[in-house]
Amino acid sequence: MIASLQGIVDAIGNDRMVVNVNGVGFKVSVPTSVLSEGGVIGREIKLFTHLHVREDEMTLYGFAAPEDLRLFDILLTVSGLGPRTALAMLSAMGTDQITLAIASASTEMLTSIPGIGRKTADRIILELKDKVGAFVTVTPAGRVAQENTDVLSALTSLGYSVAEAARAIAIIPSGKKLSMEDRIKLALQYLGK
Repeated sequence: MIASLQGIVDAIGNDRMVVNVNGVGFKVSVPTSVLSEGGVIGREIKLFTHLHVREDEMTLYGFAAPEDLRLFDILLTVSGLGPRTALAMLSAMGTDQITLAIASASTEMLTSIPGIGRKTADRIILELKDKVGAFVTVTPAGRVAQENTDVLSALTSLGYSVAEAARAIAIIPSGKKLSMEDRIKLALQYLGK
C-alpha cells in the first residue's frame, strides 16, 4: 500500500521517527542504522516501507535500502517471528550479517541478537536457508561475506561482536587468494588497533 516515503524528519524516538511528507506526518518504525545515519531533524530522508496491519493497529516499518526491506519481508515468513523481532534483528546486525548467519547455518550468530533464542534461531535457519541462499548470491556484499564465513565465526567465537567482526572482515582484500589463517590474522590486526 505504501511502498516508500520521501520527506523531512520531524521527530525522532528510540526506534522510530516521524517523516513529514507534504504536511502529513508518518510515524515509521526503523532499525538503529536508519536512526544513526539519517536521524537528523529537518533532514530529508527516503525510506522503503512495509505496512503491517493487525486487528488493533497499523504500523509502518521503514528501511534505508531495498535489500533491507526485502530481508525484513523474508524474515516475516518465519512462523512465530513478528515484525518487531525482525526489526530488532536488523537493528542488531546488518543485512549481510543476517543473510550470512542464515546461509551458513550459524545459530551462534543469530542467538547473539537480543530476543533470539536457540529454538528461534534454528527455526529461522530451517525455514529461510533456501530463500536467503539465493539472496546472498545476488548481492556482491553477500558473495564477499560468504567467502569469509569461517573468519566471521572464528572472530565471534573469540568474543568479538558480529558488528566488530564484520567491520574487520570488510578490510580484508577481496581480490587476493588468502588462506583462512591469513584472513583471520588481518582481521585481528585491524581489531587490535
